[in-house]
Amino acid sequence: MTYLARKAGFETLLLDRRLDAPATGLCHRFGNIDLTDRKALTGALPCVDLVLPATENAEALQSLVRSCEEIQVPLAFDPSAYAISSSKAASDELFRKLGIPAPSPWPECTFPVLAKPDGESGSKGVEVFSDLQALEARFGLLPPEGWVVQEYLTGPSYSIEVMGHPGHYTPLQITRLEVDRSFDCKRVQAPASLSDDLAGQFGEIALTLAEAVGLSGIMDVEAIVHEGQLKVLEIDARFPSQTPTAVYHSTGINMLEWLARIFSTQGAEESGLLRGGAVLGSVVEHVRVEPGRLSVCGERILAEAGPLQLEVDFFGAHEALTNRAPGKEEWVATLMFKGPDLEGARDNRNQGIRDIRDRFGLNRYSDESPQDSFGPVR
Repeated sequence: MTYLARKAGFETLLLDRRLDAPATGLCHRFGNIDLTDRKALTGALPCVDLVLPATENAEALQSLVRSCEEIQVPLAFDPSAYAISSSKAASDELFRKLGIPAPSPWPECTFPVLAKPDGESGSKGVEVFSDLQALEARFGLLPPEGWVVQEYLTGPSYSIEVMGHPGHYTPLQITRLEVDRSFDCKRVQAPASLSDDLAGQFGEIALTLAEAVGLSGIMDVEAIVHEGQLKVLEIDARFPSQTPTAVYHSTGINMLEWLARIFSTQGAEESGLLRGGAVLGSVVEHVRVEPGRLSVCGERILAEAGPLQLEVDFFGAHEALTNRAPGKEEWVATLMFKGPDLEGARDNRNQGIRDIRDRFGLNRYSDESPQDSFGPVR
């Protein structure tokens, strides 16, 4: 969010309780406060024109909502839509109610099954079980309280953002997602290679879900194509952490800038921000470098990396967010590659990875997927 805000020309004030939060290397100003401290929060907010939450802590979000209401500062956040999307059980019930194709719940499906904590975000806590014995060994009594258990599906995963307010929604570019062995997203590619029929269906699903939750702002919809059928995995009524960057480099559309317009006096419909340029290829991925090894990993590796800096033309990458410094043997980076089309972006990505490996003598390379955790799924 801080990266895209700067691309939009906004001045950014980061508020975080961690002194070494990754975005401290990207923001213009930093305030070291706990968002649950209402007094400190209300003291910091009057100097800003818009608040964009980048946390999923329930207490912090409630504090932000109350503080922004008190001092009348716009908050780019929809609490009611988020309440539905932040519960996987509530989201699955919404899918069933609307007739949206989704994974079948256990025990109405065969094994393997996937279990995910009801209130956690994205891939956090996700586990896969190949048979009933393994599931019972993990949870004991079934179904487990506070968990959602459903069929585990294989196939390519996709994401789409929808933005706007009731009656005025726009679905944006579809992206392709790849995850590591713990189901944490490691790579985003745009544009997605999805058939026109499935792409149209995905866009209609996004619009249906936005209307159903009465969305004001932005929502991410993630789906998988299993045996030729699109099935929705989850929704998140918050600003996504990775796909907007890939879409920005592919289309020139800055979702952060558009979100700011939605919550300001100038609506997104009048802003003209959806008029992107020619569609380019874009690959965004996260890597970790250690002595002798380069690993492609999920975005969790950035959380404890400390302040990240923006680098341009980083070993063939168009841009990178990284904590690399001269003489540092261990570092991480989000690499952003572009090309005239997706194939060209992939070629640039492959060459960039080779350049990093050659430059630092990294003979070992890993790019793991979920199948590396539990073997082939049948």
